[in-house]
Amino acid sequence: MKNSVSRQAVTATIITSSLMVLIDMTVANVALPDMMGALGATSDQITWVLTSFSMAEAICIPLAGFLTLRFGERQLLMYSIGGFVVMSALCGQADSLMEMIFFRIFQGIFGAAVIPLSQSILMQVYPREEQGRAMALFSIGVMVGPVLGPVIGGILTEHLNWRWVFYINLPVGAVCLLLIFRNIQISNRGKTSIDWLLIFTMALGIGLLQMVLSQGNEKNWFSSNFILFSTMASVLLIIAFVLRSFLTRGEIAPVWMLRDRNLGISCLIVSCFAVGTFGVLQLQPMLLQELLNYPVETSGFIMAPRGIASAVVLIMAAPLMDKLDSRILVFVGLVLNAIGVWQMSWYSLEIDPFWIILPSVIQGAGLGLVFAPLSKIAFSTLRPELIPGGTAMFNLCRTIGSSIGIAVINTYFSYVKQLEWQSLGGSLSPDNKLLQDYAEATGETITNTAFIEQIAGLLKQQSTMLAFIYCFMLMVFIYLTLMLLLPLFRKKEQSSSSP
Repeated sequence: MKNSVSRQAVTATIITSSLMVLIDMTVANVALPDMMGALGATSDQITWVLTSFSMAEAICIPLAGFLTLRFGERQLLMYSIGGFVVMSALCGQADSLMEMIFFRIFQGIFGAAVIPLSQSILMQVYPREEQGRAMALFSIGVMVGPVLGPVIGGILTEHLNWRWVFYINLPVGAVCLLLIFRNIQISNRGKTSIDWLLIFTMALGIGLLQMVLSQGNEKNWFSSNFILFSTMASVLLIIAFVLRSFLTRGEIAPVWMLRDRNLGISCLIVSCFAVGTFGVLQLQPMLLQELLNYPVETSGFIMAPRGIASAVVLIMAAPLMDKLDSRILVFVGLVLNAIGVWQMSWYSLEIDPFWIILPSVIQGAGLGLVFAPLSKIAFSTLRPELIPGGTAMFNLCRTIGSSIGIAVINTYFSYVKQLEWQSLGGSLSPDNKLLQDYAEATGETITNTAFIEQIAGLLKQQSTMLAFIYCFMLMVFIYLTLMLLLPLFRKKEQSSSSP
């Protein structure tokens, strides 16, 4: 692994494998309407296709460090990719919603270890002075995958059918397995012990949290006894899990490692950063398809430049990752994200596609400049044997942050939309001079049914657009706030330190 050729082969293997798993996080989103009819599911039920995957992934990510010691990196990566491909095939042939959810759970279980394991392998293969470049190359997959998911899903669903959203993983997975077999030789197996109490509290606590975040807005949050009970149980179980982790200092879900300042702050930043990033990825398709009436495939192509910009910037910045202060790169990335999302707050119902793409490109350029150097900082003060556990915690925080982001943004969006609808609609009375003038200009009367329906439609459009704008401004605030945490990092990287 010492020569550059072998490192390049390992990097290509890791990126290809990670990209396949990351694309599956979002590839099924656009296919949900087609799945509803085929699986006999309602609009409420079909969301479990997404929820089941994210729940299983979040529960199993913290086990990556423990499983690495049990099986070794090479063996675990082969098991993970092999199982992921098999479950993808079974998802594609599912004939009922229950079958689909069952196979999606196991798809999430097998895919959970791939991302933290990939980061861990790269950190071991590259010398410390080149780890920044390694994280930059790896981040191409992490940033581009979720963005490409809806594009690929839209194309496959439009021109083939929704089952190919899953079948496409078979040839890609076969290539990944061949590359892993030929190029990955790392296998740091070690002594492990199973703490069943920790596993029980972690699995139930994180699983319930993911379910609450996925279903809360749909069930009107705490007005639902189910959501209220699940939240209380989740909080108690997670507290027990965290206390147990600090008490035992074991390899399973090593929350105790967050005592390391760089890792702890990095996990906080990446979780909050994921709130904004996945919030945008959630809102923009809604804006394009439901408000601006863009077709699914067109929406995917309009969103694609964000991922392309991330990849281009990461490739260009990779040689600088080990030469510049990582905190400066994260700062620049946060600034670009803030500028891009701030420009999104200028959107209107008459916006040109160019002005939708431009802010996305600016934000995309900033995505990689946050994730790659932040990954380097996170593991810079950990001993080599602690890196697998550190990557597991880092990716767990990213995963939970994305779920929180989607839940928070959806809830805030619904609240603002209703508030603005009431605010704008409150002044629409027959005595309103502007309304009378508008009716006269269009040749209508205020009491005409068609005119009332037209005004109701305009009211809905404007209140919805204002909700999008306020959500984008919330994300700008998140990005600006995260800048305040950057001075807290340790400047000097010490490989001998421990949490």
